[in-house]
Amino acid sequence: MGRSFARIGSGAVAALSAAVVLAACGGSSSSSSSSSSTSATSSSSSGASAATGPGKGKPAVTIGDKNFTEEFILGELYAQALRAKGYNVTVKSNIGSSEIIDKSLTGNAIQMYPDYVGTILSVLAHQNTSPTSAAATYQAAKRFEQSRGFTLLDATPFYDTNAVATLPAYAQKNHLTTIADLKKAGSFKYADTPENLNRLQGVMGLRQVYGLTNLKFVPLAIGLQYPALTRGDVQTADVFSTDAQLTQTKLTILTDTKHIFGFQNVAPIVSPKVLAAEGPAFAQTINAVSAKLTTPAVQSLNAAVAIDKHQPAAVAQAFLKANGLA
Repeated sequence: MGRSFARIGSGAVAALSAAVVLAACGGSSSSSSSSSSTSATSSSSSGASAATGPGKGKPAVTIGDKNFTEEFILGELYAQALRAKGYNVTVKSNIGSSEIIDKSLTGNAIQMYPDYVGTILSVLAHQNTSPTSAAATYQAAKRFEQSRGFTLLDATPFYDTNAVATLPAYAQKNHLTTIADLKKAGSFKYADTPENLNRLQGVMGLRQVYGLTNLKFVPLAIGLQYPALTRGDVQTADVFSTDAQLTQTKLTILTDTKHIFGFQNVAPIVSPKVLAAEGPAFAQTINAVSAKLTTPAVQSLNAAVAIDKHQPAAVAQAFLKANGLA
């Protein structure tokens, strides 16, 4: 294995070493799936408690997730923990960016999905300034969701923020330590996802807030920015702070002195009507999972899928069992 599971959660080391075996058992969820899944690997984790748990007889729920590895894992974590309590849960994976998946939520194609609180404010609420703390960002995002008939469950301890990365040699050559330093670098290519072209947390923010008129945008799908950097196709790229690839590719992360990327803890978005119909154990179960998601834990989970090529369902199952959540 390319990365040890020893960093994942308290008491999780021994159980998570079995992730290789679990992945070989054939969980059906995958990072390329765009259809609903109720994998045998996921549902089998429920055990006897699922037959008699607090979710038995409650309305079925569909959880959605976005279009990258971390979200596939989050969707499986929440779904499997709920199934272990007897809830009837389906995962609709790889739906798309916040703009796309949110339409699935408001159209009731899904009843819940995990998103990043800073993204909720900038992309969904269209706010052009970021609050000055993680707590303030969460509260502002929750107020926005409540204003349109939804709410947020508890935020995770970990946050996954965007960052601008470059090869150390390029940073040294151009004396780069902050994003603002790129103004003196001459014309440079910047890789990011297409949807970030007009986001404050993307090309728009870099050009307008940092004044990087010398930035040439190169649209790339998530994950392709790393080989593009190492090949020299681009000089800079957007990365996620919990990307597994950061453990294997030596990059320089430029400091975001103007804080355009904000605070990005994860919080599930759900309707109060759904929470009422499912009973208190529904939110309690999800919050218990979120509480275990520290930065080291999520980095290891991401590495298990993105680098070690295990299935998200199998990795989620191992983590939940090791932490007494399934």
